[in-house]
Amino acid sequence: MSTTAHKVATHAAATARGRRRRPPSVLREIVYGMSLGLLAGYLWKLHHWSNHRRTREFYSLLDQGKITVVAGDEPPARC
Repeated sequence: MSTTAHKVATHAAATARGRRRRPPSVLREIVYGMSLGLLAGYLWKLHHWSNHRRTREFYSLLDQGKITVVAGDEPPARC
């Protein structure tokens, strides 16, 4: 009884016994979720810090007189 189908089935059964999958761990899932949440929060905070830095830099240049914000006349529209 050494047919190809028998050999394949025997091999599949042997590998299934050797590599048993562990059940999902609740603690591991919590750690993964917290890690991803902290990473996303950190990236969001970096974005806000960058916006804050640009705003401070803009007002600093405005106070120093290096830039001005004046609404001027718009150039005439070309046809």
